[in-house]
Amino acid sequence: MTQLERLRSEIPRPDLTALQAQEDRLLAAIADPAPARLERAGARPRTVRRLRLGFAAGLAAAAVAAGVMVAAVDSEPGAPPVLHTMPVKVETVLNRAAENVNMFPELYPEPGQFLVFESQTMDTVESNTAGVHSRFLARSKRKVWLPVEGDSTGGFFEGEGLAPSAYPGWPIPPEAQENRGRSGPEKLADFDGRAEYLRTDYAYLSRLPTEPAKMYQHLYTGLTHGAQADADAWQRVGGMLSEAYMPAAQRAALFRAAAAIPGVTTAGKAIDAAGRTGVAAARVAPLLGIREEYIFDRETYRYLGVRRVVTDADRAKAPVGSVLTSSALLKVSVADQAPATNGN
Repeated sequence: MTQLERLRSEIPRPDLTALQAQEDRLLAAIADPAPARLERAGARPRTVRRLRLGFAAGLAAAAVAAGVMVAAVDSEPGAPPVLHTMPVKVETVLNRAAENVNMFPELYPEPGQFLVFESQTMDTVESNTAGVHSRFLARSKRKVWLPVEGDSTGGFFEGEGLAPSAYPGWPIPPEAQENRGRSGPEKLADFDGRAEYLRTDYAYLSRLPTEPAKMYQHLYTGLTHGAQADADAWQRVGGMLSEAYMPAAQRAALFRAAAAIPGVTTAGKAIDAAGRTGVAAARVAPLLGIREEYIFDRETYRYLGVRRVVTDADRAKAPVGSVLTSSALLKVSVADQAPATNGN
């Protein structure tokens, strides 16, 4: 409370009309009856510790200067609420993507159906055969069926190994050819231990907020403050874009919320795993020495894919500019049923 009072004293008193408008917005968000829940694996859900209205009114002045204040769930029983401010200054690519979500045909999957994701991937593979260390880029095509409602244990997978590519400075080893050819269809996963708030099935994502500030709060569910929390929130954005689909309203809110995560910038030109050139919104993970980029078409701002690029050679153990992993989302469709597997 002392820190908040100091913050208030350092901020110039705003115009009363603007202050009242900000206060009304903040109080309306806090009064929202839909509770945010934290569900840890094996733990009972705890509801959000809500701000008292009088306390919220005192925060309105800070909200005018810094953005929209939202509260995340308690990290420990009895702990004060963790506050996250959605900054006003945001990244451009993601906001343009938000503006363009209604340009594309909308899918309307129903319970019992499957969303089908077709993609192309590239990953760094390291091997040690007969004492010889090698590194190469494994390439593949991937088709995944995920139930409209439910976790990945209800999904199915089919793949095709493509010709590998050379990693910068390394020759392609003979074992790189072993994974070529088709595999599946087969069950995607035997277990899925993600917490409730990390679900990415359509039924769950379609119930998420359509307001950017509330989506920003969702991205930080269970997180505290600092660079690691921001990195985790950025990773969660990728989980809601790759092999996941949500209605346009939630998609727009996600893009605007992601654009406000601290450290997010425009990376400019980026090429996905299918060779398509686009523009990217990116965030550097300094401790890992990599930059994670979400790539969009440079004209329509449709989401294309994700890639991870080395920014620190010492930390990443690879040359600066090397692409460690990359994926390209090629197609999303709806199917009435999953494919037959060898075990069926």
